[in-house]
Amino acid sequence: MSTAKRTHAQSPSPHAADTHDLIRVHGARENNLKDVSVEIPKRRLTVFTGVSGSGKSSLVFDTIAAESQRLINETYSAFVQGFMPTLARPEVDVLDGLTTAISVDQQRMGGDPRSTVGTATDANAMLRVLFSRLGEPHIGPPSAYSFNTASVRASGAITVERGDRTKAQKATYERTGGMCNRCEGRGKVSDIDLTQLYDDSKSLAEGAFTIPGWKSDSQWTVQVYAQSGFVDPDKPIREYTKREMQAFLYGEPTKVKVNGVNLTYEGLIPKIQKSFLSKDKEAMQPHIRAFVERAVTFTTCPECDGTRLSEGARSSKINKISIADACAMEIRDLAAWVRDLDEPSVAPLLTALQHTLDSFTEIGLGYLSLDRPAGTLSGGEAQRVKMIRHLGSSLTDVTYVFDEPTIGLHPHDIQRMNDLLLRLRDKGNTVLVVEHKPETITIADHVVDLGPGAGTAGGTVCFEGTVEGLRTSGTVTGRHFDDRATLKETAREPTGRLPIRGASTHNLRGVDVDIPLGVLCVVTGVAGSGKSSLVHGSIPADEGVVSVDQSPIRGSRRSNPATYTGLLEPIRKAFAKANGVKPALFSANSEGACPTCNGAGVIYTDLAMMAGVATPCEDCQGKRFQASVLEYHLGGRDISEVLEMSVAEAEEFFGAGEAHTPAAQRILARLADVGLGYLSLGQPLTTLSGGERQRLKLATHMAEKGGVYVLDEPTAGLHLADVEQLLGLLDRLVDSGKSVIVVEHHQAVMAHADWIVDLGPGAGHEGGTIVFEGTPADLVATRSTLTGEHLAAYVGA
Repeated sequence: MSTAKRTHAQSPSPHAADTHDLIRVHGARENNLKDVSVEIPKRRLTVFTGVSGSGKSSLVFDTIAAESQRLINETYSAFVQGFMPTLARPEVDVLDGLTTAISVDQQRMGGDPRSTVGTATDANAMLRVLFSRLGEPHIGPPSAYSFNTASVRASGAITVERGDRTKAQKATYERTGGMCNRCEGRGKVSDIDLTQLYDDSKSLAEGAFTIPGWKSDSQWTVQVYAQSGFVDPDKPIREYTKREMQAFLYGEPTKVKVNGVNLTYEGLIPKIQKSFLSKDKEAMQPHIRAFVERAVTFTTCPECDGTRLSEGARSSKINKISIADACAMEIRDLAAWVRDLDEPSVAPLLTALQHTLDSFTEIGLGYLSLDRPAGTLSGGEAQRVKMIRHLGSSLTDVTYVFDEPTIGLHPHDIQRMNDLLLRLRDKGNTVLVVEHKPETITIADHVVDLGPGAGTAGGTVCFEGTVEGLRTSGTVTGRHFDDRATLKETAREPTGRLPIRGASTHNLRGVDVDIPLGVLCVVTGVAGSGKSSLVHGSIPADEGVVSVDQSPIRGSRRSNPATYTGLLEPIRKAFAKANGVKPALFSANSEGACPTCNGAGVIYTDLAMMAGVATPCEDCQGKRFQASVLEYHLGGRDISEVLEMSVAEAEEFFGAGEAHTPAAQRILARLADVGLGYLSLGQPLTTLSGGERQRLKLATHMAEKGGVYVLDEPTAGLHLADVEQLLGLLDRLVDSGKSVIVVEHHQAVMAHADWIVDLGPGAGHEGGTIVFEGTPADLVATRSTLTGEHLAAYVGA
């Protein structure tokens, strides 16, 4: 092979192409950003820091990554753009030097019950091809091993036209799929507990229904059944005939007349499914959510034993292993099994599959299995699963954007994540990371610190430079960078014990443990060691347990902190009482809404394949209410002015004087308690950061009457300065007589605990046992576990 001869003469000046080594942002105003201008070096690792809500995600995701994606979309033809989501240009004056951006955020992966770790990463697709080639007995193509594909058989006559003649022909069509017919590929079958819907010893007239909100005089619910004519309203339900019971539970939608009004009657089961089960459980009011959890049970499909696959797919095996067995293995074990397969005919496929499976292990997710439902992954796990497809990529000069990649990681695992970020950078990529953990901030080439506060008090760049410069900068992040919590001198004494016996959920190995009550108990261990399985899967979910997990809160752009927390209800009533009018006038989703924008505050204009435009409504000037509604005042303010207040302002406003409203003040005090005093009451939920949403949910749950609070990583998304405030909140909960159980990786929370339960020693089948129980001081003194070693290093012991 011949090669061209190279000369090494020094070029007199750098090539013009080599001067584009910065991403320039000038005048960014997205969300709370205040004309932010920064210059970010390319092919370096830049970390964005600042308190929660300071504008980090607004700058990185909503400005830089969003504009990159929009510009890429514009390279497609107008026809193709018509099938793509339309993206508006971010509020920014200049964005220069952008490269293709790949966002790896913490959005939970699809909650569809058929979405699994395997389907999300192409590992399942490769396994299906492998079994269709090597499986014995051979049952068909790759689709025969797919639980998303149903078997279809059809036959009949088709008409074939040739020239001016038509001819009828008999035709058959057959497709072999791998879906279990009973559960339709879900692995679980749902059942409604009828005893939670009604008391069958009573008649409808005697108030048999026990469904929340179903009042005996409501023509939309109870009276539809009582006056339908399908059942006898004066007969106890248990005495219904088979025909009456069928109509009562499963009747088809039928028009009936109730009190002279035409309404639709349908069976109780489909009505409950539409009314309750089709809605997001997290968005429900607490008592309705509790009802749904009681009334609906999910059990493993008896036909496929939870594998989701048909009998044929389960019968085909390679070396005595079926595709169901392979997907149920821990991924590190599956990788070893694939490595032992020696079949030259599928060598390229085995190499690709091996690389994907090894990437899971490398990124610290070897303890997962491919059949794990994607919706059950934590935010941190979901983000790392998304990283897998990028690890072996040959692309360079790409901008990778990460949102707190260390969330859900034990201190022991953070170093591995840091190595992966540096590897992406060293391949010639620009890596942008939003992060709070000092361990990851330390590896940055460049740091951008936003603040100084959150919400309207943030949105400016407080510091740009190196990590050493940040330490001495005097910013909030700089001052708290080397903060270390100290071990408690004296731990609280427990007031009782919550016994857990023989816990075997997921990887737990018959765990027996007594959780102390009346104290702050922290459950620790590496990711995948069984912490959530112990806390969420083994602690009885009775009336006294309030669980705040990591599931996201959802809401439209009309949802805001006031609507989500129930704060708007007492505010509307206070306005109505003060002005002698109906409360519905003070809702932008009801009678008081501006008719032009329907209470949205903006007019959305759809421009087909171009980005839609949102412009403030000219009639209400973005205030969302009719002009006549804004003439009503409470304490000198109209409803739109109240919704523009911050939580802290509103707490003072409703605390005294004419506007004194105790019910509103109680909710506002809880919001301030969790560190959300800067949020405005009417700020759309869609603009809140992940950490803000988590704390909003915590504030809502604090209203529930419970003796035991179970929190799952409450420090997620919290700045170093905010962790101290969270510890104060946990202390106040315990001091008020509550028991607080926290699943946590943050060493400051561990050090502050009264009692620690440490699981391990590893993840998956290498975990699932209790490796330590005791006080933080004892854990540091013994250093007997990975958690003990890292906590000792953290407190400087």
